[in-house]
Amino acid sequence: MEATNQTIKTGTWRVALQHAGGVEIPFIMEAETRNDSTILYLVNGEERILVDEITNVGDSVKIRLHIFDADLIAKVDDGKMAGRFVRNDLSYPYSVPFTAEHGNTNRFKADPAAANYSYDGKWEVVFTDTTGNSYKAVGVFEQDNNKVTGTFLTETGDYRYLDGQVDGDKLNLSTFDGNHAYLFTATPEDENTLKGNFYSGMNYTETWTAKRNANAALADANKLTFLKPGYEKLDFTFPDIDGNGNISLSDDKYKGKVVIVQLLGSWCPNCMDETKFLAPYYDKNKARGLEIIGLGFERSPEFEKAAPRLQKMKDRMNVNYDLAVAGISDKEAAAKALPALNHVLSFPTTIYIGRDGKVRKIHTGFSGPGTGKYYEDWVADFNKTMDELLAEKI
Repeated sequence: MEATNQTIKTGTWRVALQHAGGVEIPFIMEAETRNDSTILYLVNGEERILVDEITNVGDSVKIRLHIFDADLIAKVDDGKMAGRFVRNDLSYPYSVPFTAEHGNTNRFKADPAAANYSYDGKWEVVFTDTTGNSYKAVGVFEQDNNKVTGTFLTETGDYRYLDGQVDGDKLNLSTFDGNHAYLFTATPEDENTLKGNFYSGMNYTETWTAKRNANAALADANKLTFLKPGYEKLDFTFPDIDGNGNISLSDDKYKGKVVIVQLLGSWCPNCMDETKFLAPYYDKNKARGLEIIGLGFERSPEFEKAAPRLQKMKDRMNVNYDLAVAGISDKEAAAKALPALNHVLSFPTTIYIGRDGKVRKIHTGFSGPGTGKYYEDWVADFNKTMDELLAEKI
């Protein structure tokens, strides 16, 4: 039969991406009808991501995934879907098979074994990739019988809203934001240590270990990136996304203003989380003497491809501050584009500039709302910093 967006039944769908490692990365998708059209929500814990660009392509339905340059393309047969998750923003073919079942509300097992291990609390975590390189993280989980939610924080950002279950003593957590698909599994080594696996997207894998530690912490995100000796100010000129000219920090528009410079990418979920906060903050506080410049580092080196990605993000997220195309989504390239910085460790990186034009603070990464108290602490620190800067006189 010919597939249309109307063939996607309203209600809950369980979607399972098939990782090359032989595991499923599951997520929940909810379909609703709005103005005679079907809309979808990607559901991860408390988060619901709206997906409303659903079109026909031949005998399949194409679901454009939020702000990202990615699609679910599938044949729909009543209460079943079969297709592939495709990312279009990479330099190599990226396609992950998936199936979906209507009416299945279980991300993992429908009838898991009674939970006999508590993952609740804070964990000191080390992830290790297949080449032996490792990095630290903090795991924070909330468990209620079999149900568990939480996330991992790293020095470059967090893994956002993770949702899952405890099956006996086995942990399963997953998320899908439209661009990144993650599965975390673990089993206990003893009462206070864990050993697990991390699966991402098409074929990426890491291992991880964890120790229960209520005091687990990462390095101070305000001290990881800084100006090189001899620099007090930032200087840059990049084309605005409209193609109408350049955006330069030396423009009259920014003189005497508090300026936030946001290093971001439209492909970056942590940047999406930060932008969701910054966009309404700018609207409410612009009159106090605030400007924000978003410097986009995109997958494509071509302006004609990069600018529309940022424009879509701007439109979908109601961004009213300036956006420029600054380069490609490479940390070394970003550091070269902004030579005053010691390095660029993460997207986003957020630079706070006082009315005198001097850099006052640089924050690396972002702990989004999926991190709970960490996000609340960031908001409090942000508001304190901004109130101080905005209160200054020239």
